Amino acid sequence: MLKIEVPGGESKVLLHSCCAPCSGAVLECLVANDIRPVVFFSNSNIVPFEEYELRLRELRRYCEALGVRLVEDEYDHQAWLNFVLDTHEGLSKEELAAAPERGPRCLRCFKFRLLRAAQYAAQNHIPVLTTTLASSRWKSLEQVDAAGAWVCSVLGPTVASEGNARPGVFEGTAPQSPGGAGGSDSATAPVLGPTWWPQNWRKGGLQPRRAEIIKEQNFYNQDFCGCEFSKHQ
Repeated sequence: MLKIEVPGGESKVLLHSCCAPCSGAVLECLVANDIRPVVFFSNSNIVPFEEYELRLRELRRYCEALGVRLVEDEYDHQAWLNFVLDTHEGLSKEELAAAPERGPRCLRCFKFRLLRAAQYAAQNHIPVLTTTLASSRWKSLEQVDAAGAWVCSVLGPTVASEGNARPGVFEGTAPQSPGGAGGSDSATAPVLGPTWWPQNWRKGGLQPRRAEIIKEQNFYNQDFCGCEFSKHQ
């Protein structure tokens, strides 16, 4: 099993999870390294809602088996659409909708979901954020890392890959992403923002182990990313 260490020697980690298949080997690895993360399911990109519920149910089943806490974010597909199809960078909504996988729409999608995760981490004093998006060979690791670094810079921390795991501080409650923020247990000032942990969750044997766990757990293994755009590409 891959040996890992949480940036800064921290004991608390928020793991943004996109689905059970991508999370299986990541969670197994974390638990094997005596790290029990809080799993945050923030995936307003997924449609239809029945698909969202199916993916959440599979992840909840696995988290319960491992004794790992799962938190579900608010589902707000319209807020996600508004964010990923925003035309402020010069691209039309039609161009963004037609963009291929790993294009500009995907980067915005990652930013939306990881910002909500970072807000939850900040409001609940969880110092480190990482994501299972970095376990899928269908995703651009560069985009995932760029999105993670961006959301943590919004909240003011230092990125772990820079060799410094100090969390940043901002006053008051976490800033709102389009469509509102995810739930939180507390929101007192000052709030510690999370450090981005840019772990490549494909290496160290985790990619083949991912396939094994999918079979062992008989996971529902979706054939599209989740959004209406990826479903038709």
